[in-house]
Amino acid sequence: MRTKSIIYETLQGDTGGRILIAIILASCVIVPAFNLLVPETSAFYISSYLVTLFGKYLCFALLALALDLAWGFCGILSLGHGAFFALGGYGMGMYLMRQIGDRGVYGDPLLPDFMVFLDWTELPWYWHGFNYFWFAMFMAAFIPGLLAYVFGWLAFRSRVTGVYLSIILQALTYALMLAFFRNEMGFGGNNGLTDFKEIVGFNLQSDMTRAILFVAAGLLLIIIYIICRYIVKSKFGRVVVSIRDAETRMRFIGYKVENYKTSVFVLSALIAGIAGALYVPFVGIINPGEFAPLNSIEIVIWVAIGGRSTLYGAVLGAVLVSYAKTRFTAILPEAWLFALGGLFVFVTLFLPKGLVGLFSSIKNSVVKRK
Repeated sequence: MRTKSIIYETLQGDTGGRILIAIILASCVIVPAFNLLVPETSAFYISSYLVTLFGKYLCFALLALALDLAWGFCGILSLGHGAFFALGGYGMGMYLMRQIGDRGVYGDPLLPDFMVFLDWTELPWYWHGFNYFWFAMFMAAFIPGLLAYVFGWLAFRSRVTGVYLSIILQALTYALMLAFFRNEMGFGGNNGLTDFKEIVGFNLQSDMTRAILFVAAGLLLIIIYIICRYIVKSKFGRVVVSIRDAETRMRFIGYKVENYKTSVFVLSALIAGIAGALYVPFVGIINPGEFAPLNSIEIVIWVAIGGRSTLYGAVLGAVLVSYAKTRFTAILPEAWLFALGGLFVFVTLFLPKGLVGLFSSIKNSVVKRK
């Protein structure tokens, strides 16, 4: 009963959040059911491709939620969340590679195929432990969190903020991308990690496995949304918002601003890493291209379009922009970046509060007329 009370209090006054949770819960029932139980000839049948696509959207929504927590509520405009996402993805990818065993092209029970191809004779020390799912999930969150802690501790203590912080994070992301492209790093180089077979004993090519992954991603998105909502409504969250709005004043009052900002930044990185770990089983590959600086910029655009400082707006923006990208790149792939940039400029100039702000304005106008 106490848990129900906490959830009710957390979502009280959050109409958009309650609607979002209801939609996700409905999707967790409808999408798997229409994929597994409905005949392929039926008009209601949802293909395995769409289940995978919708699962990717849920992972992107979780990533956008992570950025909104840092940017929307703490004012940390991070252009490095693509790196945290990719690091989490590599954590899961390493686990999935260890599950291949002797079913690889070269039949080596211990070394992944790319290591055999490069004439490696033993497994690197940092690959040990990744044959366990729990360890891989822990590292998928821990490594991005550790990186965020080290960077945040150094940057926020030095009072690096604004565009300078964004530039440094972008440089960090680019440096990681270049590092992971090197074969010597032991992460598959340019080709990355792929050819996965199973996850915790279940065949990744199975429709049932895809459906389970989809439900897991949906439920995890709901849980993390509620946690984030609880944080921003708490005393800690109110202090964080005050730091966003008046950092100098909060320092003068006596708050350790750098500790609050580091805590939020680390939590945001943890969520981004989890999103990356969920993403890899859906797409079946992880490579250094996920570190591309453009990906981090695109995440910012998701949140800006949906509406930052709302949480559910970030989720809305991620899903809508990702769907638009899927459709647009199939028709005019070379024009997508121009369209995305134009959309961001339009939203910045005419919809500073994003789509959520537009919906609120329309609702208020209707109420006033009545």
